[in-house]
Amino acid sequence: MFFPCAAKGGSANAGAARRLVGRKNNTSRAFRHAAPRRRVFSQFRQTSTMASSNNPAVAQHDTLRRGLKSRHIQLIALGGAIGTGLFLGVAQTIKLAGPSVLLGYAIAGVMAFFIMRQLGEMVVDEPVAGSFSHFADKYWGHAAGFVSGWNYWAVYILVSMAELSAVGIYMQYWWPALPAWVSALACFAIVNAINLTSVKSFGELEFWFAIVKVAAIVGMILFGGYLLASGHAGPQASVTNLWRLGGFFPYGASGLVMSMAVIMFSFGGLELVGITAAEAENPSRSIPRATNQVIYRILIFYIGALGVLLSLYPWDKVATGGSPFVLIFREMNSTVIANVLNVIVLTAALSVYNSGVYANSRMLYGLAQQGNAPRALRGVSARGIPLAALFVSAIVTAACVLINYFIPGRAFELLMGLAVSALVINWAMISIIHLKFRQHKRERGEATSFRSLGYPFTNYLCLAFVAGIVWVMYETPGLRLSVYLIPIWLAVLGIGYYLKTRADAAGNRRGAPSR
Repeated sequence: MFFPCAAKGGSANAGAARRLVGRKNNTSRAFRHAAPRRRVFSQFRQTSTMASSNNPAVAQHDTLRRGLKSRHIQLIALGGAIGTGLFLGVAQTIKLAGPSVLLGYAIAGVMAFFIMRQLGEMVVDEPVAGSFSHFADKYWGHAAGFVSGWNYWAVYILVSMAELSAVGIYMQYWWPALPAWVSALACFAIVNAINLTSVKSFGELEFWFAIVKVAAIVGMILFGGYLLASGHAGPQASVTNLWRLGGFFPYGASGLVMSMAVIMFSFGGLELVGITAAEAENPSRSIPRATNQVIYRILIFYIGALGVLLSLYPWDKVATGGSPFVLIFREMNSTVIANVLNVIVLTAALSVYNSGVYANSRMLYGLAQQGNAPRALRGVSARGIPLAALFVSAIVTAACVLINYFIPGRAFELLMGLAVSALVINWAMISIIHLKFRQHKRERGEATSFRSLGYPFTNYLCLAFVAGIVWVMYETPGLRLSVYLIPIWLAVLGIGYYLKTRADAAGNRRGAPSR
């Protein structure tokens, strides 16, 4: 090394140089001696991290827990789709299509199955939090991830509001003077309190909620079949009700087509299988099983229950203003059965709202993990609950109480229409994202273990189906407003993404994160 002062004092400077080199050598020896200790400390930190991840007593502040078993996931998806759409919304579809509503549910069920298989293929390949929002971000772009994630969050916010509104209607069967907003508020508080415990508690609660619903539907099908076979249901009960009152298509094919938007609402919730992936114990096994089995059960329960219902009672006499299942048995002087069924449909609404609370919080958590929502929403409690995301979702859902207070008579129809609009966007994005997912896999020469059916034909078929649903909604006066709101909602999401990217860019320029 060259020292500028060496020319004036060679020996002194040489000594200084030797002392400097000596200090460097001592430092090097000290570093070598310390290295094993540093490695031990590093190993200790790694071991501690792994131990904490395996120890349920240790709080994990940024990860969810895999506490959902296969039976939980199957019943969560099944329970999420058996709710107000079947027990309350079916009255509107019967009025629109008559007995041909059975065919409508079959068509919508097949389309839902194709969508589920497309989502299932991606989820099994990458079981992560955020589900298809993650896939949209990865395979389509950050803007698509932002839009799909926030849209699905909005779907279940609206579904949750619709279910709470239905609770108010069901409670008025017993207490007609009870304001709908009171019932909605009470159930809102109870279900959110339960979801503050643990994901396993949610899974168990939803499992038993779904068991009650499934048992009730099976029991109703069997009991209705007995009444038809024995003749105890009265002279008006007959399988011929399916075709003798104006035929199977009393309003023609147009009646069936016009009922499809309301029918589609019934199948919203099957995508919940994708949300559970990050908390499933064995997603590669449980997700395919749930995807394949749920759709068959849904079709059997929906078509079987509606077939019995329309055989027991003339379809043109089905009334609105409550669950047709309850009202029909009341008209048949089966008051006890009607009361039991009202308890069951009330349970069904609570079940779907319970699923909604779960889906909202996990999707919002996933958005925060991706950087598409504030960092504060990434917080997870010691029990594995995304508390901040759950709290924010609950605050927004609480608007349902106000809606039921100001427009109690129209709350359910309004919220259902808005939910279908968001669901249309959701289903369309799943099919498009899956197309891009498969293209990515093909380019990389990779295969997936749980392949969707009929790719890419079924993707385009599903896209055509949801486009048709939008047209049906536009032609339906009560749902037309929801169609007008679709481009407005997409514009709001686009503005939100633009503001987010600007904030990110500003944060990067300052050298600090913007969220």
